[in-house]
Amino acid sequence: MIKNILAVRNDRFGEFLLNIPALRALKELYPQAKLTLAVNPTVSELAGAVECVDEVVVWDEVKGNLRKSKFDLAVVLNPTKEAHWVVFWAGIPVRVGYDRKWGFLLTHKLKDTKHLGNRHEVDCNLELVGLVGAKTLDKTLKVKVDDNLFREFIGQRIVAVHPFTSDPVKQWPVERFKELAQRIKSELGLKVVMVGLNNEIASADYGSLAMTKFECVRNDEVVDMINKTSLVELAALLKRCSLLVSGDSGPVHLAVSVGTPVVALFRNDLPGKTARRWGPWGEGHIIIEKGNLLDISVDEVLDKIKNIRYS
Repeated sequence: MIKNILAVRNDRFGEFLLNIPALRALKELYPQAKLTLAVNPTVSELAGAVECVDEVVVWDEVKGNLRKSKFDLAVVLNPTKEAHWVVFWAGIPVRVGYDRKWGFLLTHKLKDTKHLGNRHEVDCNLELVGLVGAKTLDKTLKVKVDDNLFREFIGQRIVAVHPFTSDPVKQWPVERFKELAQRIKSELGLKVVMVGLNNEIASADYGSLAMTKFECVRNDEVVDMINKTSLVELAALLKRCSLLVSGDSGPVHLAVSVGTPVVALFRNDLPGKTARRWGPWGEGHIIIEKGNLLDISVDEVLDKIKNIRYS
């Protein structure tokens, strides 16, 4: 009988969010079992906002002591040799994961074809937990937020702009994000909030360059919330917004998880990195995808934003 489940997803918060349907599927299959989620420390607070999870632990703090927890089932959602070895050494009888990076240590394994980019990451995660029969009809990304946060924005039409990405090859030029933010305010009359976190900026040098080019956030043109929120606070802020405009980055999935539509800018020439795998999940979002991000103009993005009906 499965009474104690461990799920491991110890990478960045955007990737983590796309596992919520898979986690929900596990909880629906074993509703009486305790579901423990092991994450990296930057994601732990956000992980606590996932309703189906019973306990959140930091992977690096618990990986050496899993044996005493007596888990019956472990699901390693992002394959690493370390994670596969740890769940094997802990004596967990059912071990689920991808057949790579010492996949021979697993009892249930799936060939990893995610790099082909032929379907969404959410579907891949659901297929993995499907090895033990887990499935769900509720495939939404959904996290709890504090509705008392950012009440000053209630009733306002707000567009959040996220100008950063952790991967430079997916970066739309910062100058264009700046121009877009200014034109959203001047031409559409919408309030603009600039958002972003340190761990999403590709490098310290790039971060400094970006900040020098966002003089508009230092006056009344936009509200500067860059590096001023935690992940759970950013989720609450995005819930107040009518729209998020972003490149391929974690806040895209955070906006989806609180029901905010997204205009997302993607490259379509890199297998495994396209919107087909990493785009905003669900309906009601707009994807602008080209082989060269320089071919996406500010006018094109602004035209998409103009055609959106704002509540």
